[in-house]
Amino acid sequence: MLGVLVAAVAGLLLLLLLHGRWFPFLWADLGAFVALVGSSLRCRWRLSRRPPITLLQVFQSHARRRPHHPLLLFQDEVYTFSDMERRSNRAARAFALRLGLQPGQTVAVFLPNVPAYVWTWLALAKLGCAMACLNCNVRGRALLHARSAARADIVLSCSELQAAVEEVLPDLKQEGVRVFYLNSTSPTPGVEALLPAIEAASDEPMPQYHTNTTTASKAIYIYTSGTTGLPKAAVVTEMKVMMVANLARICGLRENDIVYTTLPLYHSAGLLIGVGGCLEVGATCVLRAKFSASQFWDDCRRYNVTVIQYVGELMRYLCNSPRRANDREHGVRLAIGNGLRATVWKEFLQRFGPISISEFYGATEGNAGFINYTGKIGAVGRVNVFLKAFASFELIKYNVEEDEPVRNEHGFCIRVRPGETGLLVIKITKSTPFHGYAGDSQKTEKKILRDVFVKGDAFFNSGDLLMMDQEKFLYFQDRVGDTFRWKGENVATTEVEATLAMVDFIQEVNVYGVPVPGCEGKCGMAAVRLKPGQSFDGESLYTFTRDTLPIYAAPRFVRIQVSLGALQEWVFPSQQWS
Repeated sequence: MLGVLVAAVAGLLLLLLLHGRWFPFLWADLGAFVALVGSSLRCRWRLSRRPPITLLQVFQSHARRRPHHPLLLFQDEVYTFSDMERRSNRAARAFALRLGLQPGQTVAVFLPNVPAYVWTWLALAKLGCAMACLNCNVRGRALLHARSAARADIVLSCSELQAAVEEVLPDLKQEGVRVFYLNSTSPTPGVEALLPAIEAASDEPMPQYHTNTTTASKAIYIYTSGTTGLPKAAVVTEMKVMMVANLARICGLRENDIVYTTLPLYHSAGLLIGVGGCLEVGATCVLRAKFSASQFWDDCRRYNVTVIQYVGELMRYLCNSPRRANDREHGVRLAIGNGLRATVWKEFLQRFGPISISEFYGATEGNAGFINYTGKIGAVGRVNVFLKAFASFELIKYNVEEDEPVRNEHGFCIRVRPGETGLLVIKITKSTPFHGYAGDSQKTEKKILRDVFVKGDAFFNSGDLLMMDQEKFLYFQDRVGDTFRWKGENVATTEVEATLAMVDFIQEVNVYGVPVPGCEGKCGMAAVRLKPGQSFDGESLYTFTRDTLPIYAAPRFVRIQVSLGALQEWVFPSQQWS
């Protein structure tokens, strides 16, 4: 017995020695692995129950346990967990009676950041309906395509988006799609206002519609731009909803926290990590309609915020805002987000104080991601030997000019060495599935790389270039293909090109991203060739892009060329383009 004890002590001392000298991140790696596996097991256990426990049921358990605890704060409005439970009951009942919704249907939600977004999501979940989160900035053809991709025959919007709705309403009606406003009155003929019916409905609990729910059941469609142009409806399953909501818990979110989000709810970060994280742990979410650098810290003080959500550009705006004497007078302890560059990261901490930064990496449609759980400035995560056994990923050599992976003489991909940039690919397995995009199997197949290392294997192509350093930390480098990131959004160049090609004086157009000093991501540049006998009209081009493209997708620079291989002159952006 004594010998066993001595051996155990010696082994522990050896482990501590190795930890300090050769494996300095051993305990951090092991802790992250335990947290992730624990989260995965918890989510799988919930969904394996009969009836299953979805994020909706987790929210309802908080509503029963802490009914008067605030769930959502919006301007001067306060919605407790009980308020949201009763409000979503009314909405669900009105949707069922007035719209005839049945379990399994998909409903498109076309709303800005408002409380109605949250109770509509909960109401649709109570009816067993999937929600398609339409980007409230898209217009015209892109909006029609997004609705069609999810096969939603009902659109819920609001009068704030009246112009966008009325632009596509004739096409929607022709396709048999019904549109409703979640308002008291409707200014649009043919669009009914649903709020009176919702307010008149009973707030009694709804029947259980989730008896057949599985981990793979479709819960939400979230749109992402890519190399194929128009928005793609990424399938988000019940399992993924719960796993992404648990990401906030893994990053350190607790039930007594107050989370401040200005991120759009039509994206997974705002909806699933921000609001979803609060539904998961029972915390409070402060929702703002739009980001404001001048009001950000005032809001944090006003609402006693402890956790903030960010994208890299948001943090840069905060750092570029005028300095104030009270920059460090706040209660924020944690920031959760992605896309934060090392220089901005350092400046943010120096100016606003010792806030813990939980940087993560992941794609809405992706089958795995990373969390920077050590706080290494600039990194998006690290190659954890424990986690790699859970989700197999690799960085492979990529030919940017040919826009394809480099393969060896046997036809297989080649792993890069530390310090080299490579394409991130993640193995598709039962535990890390790729569910693809709704309505288009070709787009789904284009995101899958096959025969990567052995015949028959399949990997998710992230479309992102990363680099691993000697300490196995991972750093985002760039995106590949016909897409770039600007203002926190992915911009598909082919979509912008197809739109600009409709301008009457443009013969040919090529759109690409260019770096702008002091800004995150890349800004849109359009190289155009004019039609014979036509002249460039900047005013009409500006008006056209304003009316047809989201503000983040509209090019800020234009260059006129005799051909798309020969520069004729630069047309610098006027003030209205900047």
